[in-house]
Amino acid sequence: MANASLVTTFILMGLPHAPELDMLLFGIFLVIYVLTVVGNLLIMLLIIVNPHLHTPMYYFLSNLSFIDMWYSTVTVPKMLMTLESPEGSPISFPSCVAQFYSFDFLGSTECFLYTVMSYDRFLAISYPLRYASMMSGRMCAILATTTWLSGSLHSAAQTTPTFRLPFCGPNQIQHYICDAPSILKLACADTSTVEMVIFVNIGLVALGCFLLIMLSYVSIVHSILKIRTSEGRWRAFQTCASHCTVVLCFYVPLVFIYLRPGSKEVVDRIVAVFYTVMTPLLNPVVYTLRNKDVKKALLKLKKSVFIQSK
Repeated sequence: MANASLVTTFILMGLPHAPELDMLLFGIFLVIYVLTVVGNLLIMLLIIVNPHLHTPMYYFLSNLSFIDMWYSTVTVPKMLMTLESPEGSPISFPSCVAQFYSFDFLGSTECFLYTVMSYDRFLAISYPLRYASMMSGRMCAILATTTWLSGSLHSAAQTTPTFRLPFCGPNQIQHYICDAPSILKLACADTSTVEMVIFVNIGLVALGCFLLIMLSYVSIVHSILKIRTSEGRWRAFQTCASHCTVVLCFYVPLVFIYLRPGSKEVVDRIVAVFYTVMTPLLNPVVYTLRNKDVKKALLKLKKSVFIQSK
């Protein structure tokens, strides 16, 4: 792929901002990144060491935490580098390809995982007596493996045609990551076919997964309304509210950037912060740390560490 290009290095120009905000933004995003990595690592540790959390729901949550930790790692460090240099941060052609693939791979895998998680919640609420047999360990492993494989194929279908294009002119990427809309603007060839492939590819995945998630939640609401006790209904609604919140925070910016006609670089870069930086941080907070079972596991882990330290 690289042989077709005369460009060996791209320049990531970063977020649009006033130069005097460099240090402030650097500090904010560094803190967010550290909290994201530590928070998601903590969630994975709690799920691994606590037998009470060895359920399908937490199995998928551990997958989500793993994705979010790396999703943030793929994007935020390069963003921090662009804030350190007003001229932008250089990234080699192979590194740009790797970041492009990894970013899309993790993002599309997260889309598929949200769909699987909504299906899991649907089974848990609609078929409580049959849930354990329907979501066996083997079935969970199959569903998780399918999401990762699907994400890998989806990313390859976008990365390959994008970087087969010749890049012989300007090398400044008006973004803080190597992303499709910004990369395609630098190609020295007609990109209409590749743009259509990416548009259809992302459209099918994003809208398809979103519709399946909405279908699951319509069925879930229907099942919740059949619960006789108000306490039971409230508990069921609480279980699903966090998932819906995170899904909307992830999908709304995604659809805005990739599935609307035209592209405004400044707006796209600012909106991209929501699903590349904020969502990976929100997941451990909204999804798990507000959960009673996780709080109990966290207190138990804290007590055991305190006892061992004595």
